[in-house]
Amino acid sequence: MREYAEEVKRHLTDNARVLEVAPGPGYFSIRLAKMGNYNITGMDISADFVAICKTNAQREKVNINVVQGNVSAMDFEDNTFDFVFCSAAFKNCKEPVTALREMHRVLKNNGTALIVDMNHDVSKEKLAAEAAKISKTGFERWFMRHTFKVLCRGAYSKNELENMVQQTLFKQSEIKEAGIGFYLLTK
Repeated sequence: MREYAEEVKRHLTDNARVLEVAPGPGYFSIRLAKMGNYNITGMDISADFVAICKTNAQREKVNINVVQGNVSAMDFEDNTFDFVFCSAAFKNCKEPVTALREMHRVLKNNGTALIVDMNHDVSKEKLAAEAAKISKTGFERWFMRHTFKVLCRGAYSKNELENMVQQTLFKQSEIKEAGIGFYLLTK
């Protein structure tokens, strides 16, 4: 999460309003809150994750507004946020184009969205290399490679993402491959 927070921080100014979609336990939002003076909101569809994120933020003594909601029908006004971030959850959106349109709607006119997720088209070699980075033993390595393979199978390809973004009002987008995933940066 430190790497993601550093990337997002480069796009922010003091008092920027940031929305993290699907923060889970809140590790990214907590890390970002410790790096600057930002107004951070986390929105998760899971009531359990909302509670966990709130507890973790309180324990870390950071101020994060955490709400329950669906990225495909957000309960925020238009032009609310300077930045929207989503990590490892976009592949789970049942209506990904609607989710992207909602992200655009809640962003201010000069706002940016960053989506980081798995890449459907990742090679076997990259899967193996990523598993080797975090696993020491043969079984662990095999298990992680298999887990990554399953997750990537449910993710989107670069072409699918490009097609989805074209169906929105985002004017600019860049998709960078990173390891076994991608960064989708849109404005």
